[in-house]
Amino acid sequence: MNASEKFIAHIGRELQGLRTAGLFKQERVIAGAQGPRVVLADGREVINLCANNYLGLSAHPRVVQAAQQALQSHGYGMSSVRFICGTQDQHKALEARLSRFLGTEDTILYAAAFDANGGLFEPLFSEEDAIVSDTLNHASVIDGIRLCKARRYRYAHDDMADLERCLRQARADGARFVLAFTDGVFSMDGSVAQLDRMRALCDAHGALLGIDDSHATGFVGPTGRGTHEYRGLLVDGRARVDLITGTLGKALGGASGGFTSGPREVIELLRQRSRPYLFSNSLAPAIVGASLAVLDLLEESAGLRETLMDNARWFRAAMAGAGFELKPGEHPIVPIMVYDAPKAQALAARLLELGVYVVGFFYPVVPQGQARIRVQLSAAHARADLEQAVAAFRQAGRELGLVR
Repeated sequence: MNASEKFIAHIGRELQGLRTAGLFKQERVIAGAQGPRVVLADGREVINLCANNYLGLSAHPRVVQAAQQALQSHGYGMSSVRFICGTQDQHKALEARLSRFLGTEDTILYAAAFDANGGLFEPLFSEEDAIVSDTLNHASVIDGIRLCKARRYRYAHDDMADLERCLRQARADGARFVLAFTDGVFSMDGSVAQLDRMRALCDAHGALLGIDDSHATGFVGPTGRGTHEYRGLLVDGRARVDLITGTLGKALGGASGGFTSGPREVIELLRQRSRPYLFSNSLAPAIVGASLAVLDLLEESAGLRETLMDNARWFRAAMAGAGFELKPGEHPIVPIMVYDAPKAQALAARLLELGVYVVGFFYPVVPQGQARIRVQLSAAHARADLEQAVAAFRQAGRELGLVR
């Protein structure tokens, strides 16, 4: 057996191990637009409860029209990075709009939110500095921190006493600058970071505060500005958070693209040194044009946000009434706890047979023994969709012995 054959055999054993452990992820193919209901490749229409399409804008007519108009006026692609010949007027317009929306001085666009976090820490922090991170932060945050030379400290999830311990330790270890960084909303739990308490602790210990607000921007907070608004850290239109990263790929239209927002000087240095920005093609014109239309929609009316949160309240109450164990909260991420990975996969498979599209999550996406179905509600879901989904959950749960 040559080197190539040995390598492929090794990879095959790794894959078989995943299948045996019930951890193998299957992709399902949809044959149409993203929405509250989707058509599968086999022609079945099912209720979609697993997209990040919180505000139902992924196929909204105004958003699609804006994308089409941008294609006509600004072309299909940039064929370049931003600092060579890849910056259009609408890129600058979107950065300014996002800054105004979030309450920051400036914003930089990336091809993906993963890139925003991947390119954030290394240009700004060195071995003289320290970064304090929540243990359940998103993989992109973890990877971004690993790429920089700053000393790393991890605090127990959402544990303010442990955060303060880490801040004290970083100061005792002589750090020049200390940054505490957290997800605004944690994607697997739907829990919201205690950003107000974090701000107070950071101020007390001379530290900076940053958030990845990908699961909040557009709908969390009284006007949808995000976790900082929800926790009272948007004062007179200005964010009391030092750094905000986020995505255009969830509530803000659901395509792709990410951003970092913060002080003007910080954003300018990222333009000079952030590698994913310097070495990736500019965000596609259609996405930029559509994102501008999304911000128009959000600033015109609170209707979508209100419908979304009403759907989340109703679904949480109905599922608890059906006997399922949920992670508590208000967010439209609703974790249905199953604990066992094979059972989570079996529940998801049976629900698909019953016309409900959900996905089981298990290790390494969540900790061992914490397998779940993560439901994500949308403003586009009608009450009839949710009633049908709860009935399907109840039937599948009884068949699998998960509820009575």
